Amino acid sequence: MAKLSNTSEEILACARGLIVAGGYNAFSYADIADVVGIRKASIHHHFPNKADLVKALVVQHRQATEEGLGNLRHAIPDAMGQLRAYVGYWEQCISDLSAPFCICALLAGELPVLPAEIAVEVRAYFRFLSGWMASVLEQGMREGTVRSVNGPQVEAEVLMASIHGAMLSARAYGDVAVFATVAESQLARYSTES
Repeated sequence: MAKLSNTSEEILACARGLIVAGGYNAFSYADIADVVGIRKASIHHHFPNKADLVKALVVQHRQATEEGLGNLRHAIPDAMGQLRAYVGYWEQCISDLSAPFCICALLAGELPVLPAEIAVEVRAYFRFLSGWMASVLEQGMREGTVRSVNGPQVEAEVLMASIHGAMLSARAYGDVAVFATVAESQLARYSTES
């Protein structure tokens, strides 16, 4: 993705917050214009339509996730450490409200009503995340630190669903501790140390 201008970044950040607060259909360019302090025409200059805007947001999120998980793999050599760091990242984001929900998980719930170009990107994010989780679980199996009942790909889908479900539960209860309880319970299932 090409380097974005400050205005583009502000628009994307605003859209992210509005989607997290209410979903894809809960905001308009007028809402963004009010928050960012620009005219709707300026938003259209950067993102011709809402589908372009949200697609750019999802691509940005996936690229940031790819970079972050790549850095995580270099910083933490062991598989369980990587999984714990991933869970810890989301626990912190939910706790400090910096990113209280994965934007792609939210949009996945709206796939039937999303424009096709956004749905394609959301699915690409899920494929990437599932692939990363499967590779980490497989690494842990080779290291002897991860146990698996169903194999790495199935377990990756279970883990991903558990993490996203834990986000929903934390939101429903208004309690980040719920996220931690669910996520840590799932990680404990994999650990050969328990």
